Amino acid sequence: MSRSELSPESYAALALEVATAAAEVAMRGYRQRPAPTEKAQHDLVTEHDLASEALIRARLSAATPDVGLIAEEGGGQAKRLSWYCDPLDGTTNFVHGHPFWCVSIGLLEEGRPIAGAVVAPALGLTWTAHEGGPALRSGAPCRVRENDRLEHALCATGFPPDRRTAPDNNLDTFVRVQKVVRGVRRCGSAAIDMCMVADGTYDAYWERRLHAWDLAAGAAVVLSAGGTITALDGGPVDLSVGQIIASNGGVHAALQRVIGGET
Repeated sequence: MSRSELSPESYAALALEVATAAAEVAMRGYRQRPAPTEKAQHDLVTEHDLASEALIRARLSAATPDVGLIAEEGGGQAKRLSWYCDPLDGTTNFVHGHPFWCVSIGLLEEGRPIAGAVVAPALGLTWTAHEGGPALRSGAPCRVRENDRLEHALCATGFPPDRRTAPDNNLDTFVRVQKVVRGVRRCGSAAIDMCMVADGTYDAYWERRLHAWDLAAGAAVVLSAGGTITALDGGPVDLSVGQIIASNGGVHAALQRVIGGET
């Protein structure tokens, strides 16, 4: 199926349909004390991640056989137009019975977000968007918050699994930002954090070490909601690199300066 055969809106609808079905599969294990396996220190996977991904691969491959498909657990080969999927974003939360986890499916065309859907079943929330259309929070239009004062901003961030040894573990940056903003939240799901920038819950989100499957869907939602995404240095973002600032636009430059070490 070529890019021209589906509109961005149709791709977004497909992403929502598949993410909703995958979330139903994952929910069977929620608060059932699933036994995780460590892929690496503090980096968990469960049978429910794998079952969710299997459904996503089957449904998307059948519906869009010519579109690339890359997912967290099984990888994949990127094409000019590719799905990037996290079958269970926030696995540590899921394992501990914390409700901040989701299924995230985003579509990138040569790295540009085209469409996306994020389904957070334990929260009862969905976010969807497509290029040229509105961002939707559980079906209702949403926009970023209007605020241009960093001291009034509520922000979100995260830390890598190997934060004890990684030099770019984000801890020093967290301290700097926390000192100047209203608050910083760390809830453990990059996709949900991005969407909460889009719907105005947060003014900004930043992180240093992610993957395209963490960011593709959320990036589409942020952009459709009127937000801004860049690399940490303020330049164009490459979602495959995984360093990002997503914001309402109003606090973006000021936050970028603090992240960069300026006072």
